[in-house]
Amino acid sequence: MAYCGQGQQVQKVMVQPITLMFRYLQNRSRVHVWLYEQANMWIEGCIIGIDEYMNLVLDDAEEIHFKTKSRKQPGQIMIKGDNITLVQSVFN
Repeated sequence: MAYCGQGQQVQKVMVQPITLMFRYLQNRSRVHVWLYEQANMWIEGCIIGIDEYMNLVLDDAEEIHFKTKSRKQPGQIMIKGDNITLVQSVFN
């Protein structure tokens, strides 16, 4: 518990990763997915499916390569959870 001045108490709440992923799923948010040992690219798309192993199904997916500045559009894809390093919301 963290304390704030003048006798007020502020409680810190931890957000579970599955809760955040479920929020992205419900809002059809566009996300960046960074892949394990793939430093040159990330995948961007809308999460339309997730399971307890962090396997993701992305719709309107795009592979974005940093060095070549190229984009490929495979469409709808599934990414295994063990290949995911980071999932980040895209703000337009």
